[in-house]
Amino acid sequence: MPGGRELLDFSDALVGDDRKALDAARIALANSIGEETIAGAAAVAANFTKNDRIANGCGIPTEPMVLKATKEIRAELKINDFRSAINSSRHFPDDM
Repeated sequence: MPGGRELLDFSDALVGDDRKALDAARIALANSIGEETIAGAAAVAANFTKNDRIANGCGIPTEPMVLKATKEIRAELKINDFRSAINSSRHFPDDM
C-alpha cells in the first residue's frame, strides 16, 4: 500500500509522547502520499479514540470472545484494574 509504512509510523507517533517523532512522521507521510492525507489520517485516529471513550462512558462491555482471547495480556498489562473494566466484568464475570 502506498504510504503504508508512513501511516503506521504516524499512527504510532500520534499515541506516543515524542513531539519530534510526531513531526517527523507527519512530514514523512506528507512526502509519501501528500499533505492532504495528514488531516484524514489524524481524523481517523481521533474517531477511534472518540468511539472508545463513548463506549466506555456508555458502559458497553467487551464481547466474551475478546475477553477470552485477551485474558493473559489483560492480566499482564493490568487492564482489568481500569475503572471501565467493570462494564465487562458486570456482564461476563466468568470471562474476566
